[in-house]
Amino acid sequence: MEISTLIGIALGLIALVLGMFLKGAPIINLVNNPAAYVIILVGTLASLFVAFPMSEMKRLPSIFKALLFPKKMISKEEVITLFMEWASITRREGLLALESKVEEIDDAFLRSGMRMIIDGNDQEFVSDVLAEDIAATEERHRAGALVFSQAGMYAPTLGVLGAVIGLIAALADMSDMEKLSHAIAAAFIATLLGIFTGYVLWHPISNKLKRMSKREMEVRLMMVEGLLSIQSGISTIAIQQKLTVFLTPAERAKLQAKEGGSGEQKE
Repeated sequence: MEISTLIGIALGLIALVLGMFLKGAPIINLVNNPAAYVIILVGTLASLFVAFPMSEMKRLPSIFKALLFPKKMISKEEVITLFMEWASITRREGLLALESKVEEIDDAFLRSGMRMIIDGNDQEFVSDVLAEDIAATEERHRAGALVFSQAGMYAPTLGVLGAVIGLIAALADMSDMEKLSHAIAAAFIATLLGIFTGYVLWHPISNKLKRMSKREMEVRLMMVEGLLSIQSGISTIAIQQKLTVFLTPAERAKLQAKEGGSGEQKE
């Protein structure tokens, strides 16, 4: 589970409730105002259905699932270690020796690329197919993130709509000033919910999806570079040097420390 998402939502709710309490605002209005939730949540969903085709809206449950339970991605360090091992096998026994390793690969993208180079396809073909796969995946991810980005734009505006509806209802009966004041306060709950959901939920979720996509694409680009390098028959050291450019300085230091420890154990 992506625990940071749950932590963020929990902290947002705590900040909202605690802020209202410290300001002396009636917290009961958050619960005792179903109309505000209908206007914001159902209204935002309605806007999304108008803005996006059904094919993209059907993906919302799977996007939420990926957000809370992201698929386990192989780390960049593991990619480098894996390709160094494969490069060593290829140099000793030839490319066909990797055929026994194909079914052990969990990642469908990497498994597909490995099959292509073992089958003897030329580098340009392999590179083009994998690049198109990456582009298609990136576009799907972009479309998913855009849904939440747009929701973040619609929700605050719908909050204003909710406030206007609440004020219309409140001003319809001005005979009881105390009742009127409570009704006006309740009217602005819709605005509060619109801003909260837009800037604490939908926009941040869109950003997180973009970050998750960026990381996955970086790993896939590493895989492409590794596959083409193995197909070229370059050395283990050379493939390590090519792939470590994808690492941050901290990740490089961690990898070097790990390799240094492994070398000491072997000695």
